[in-house]
Amino acid sequence: MSDLSSLSYLIVDDVSSVRVFLRQTLVHMEVTEIYEASCGADALDAFKQHIPDVVFLDIELPDSDGQEILKQIRSIKSNAFVVMVSAHSTVDIVKYSLSHGAAGFIVKPFSPKKITTILKKFQG
Repeated sequence: MSDLSSLSYLIVDDVSSVRVFLRQTLVHMEVTEIYEASCGADALDAFKQHIPDVVFLDIELPDSDGQEILKQIRSIKSNAFVVMVSAHSTVDIVKYSLSHGAAGFIVKPFSPKKITTILKKFQG
């Protein structure tokens, strides 16, 4: 079982308040290694540079589709633990994300409890 606080995280969202909320939630969990990106290009650069354990990935990014970024991340690290984040959850989007390797899916707005619950899947 992994200690969630010892893992590294990448938060990818074009909305700064969402990144801040996720960062604060992780810091509260005593996480120290947190990277951020606001677009797909920066997300891939950060992922390649740091190879984080967990990625929170927004589906709708200004320069790319989060689903495409998911595929690229999985091609770099096949067992990457990627949690898709979206304000618009449809059954098709969730199914597509999970079938292409996402470990989970959370809908905005979300709570710290929701983050903790989804991260517990990483430990299992």
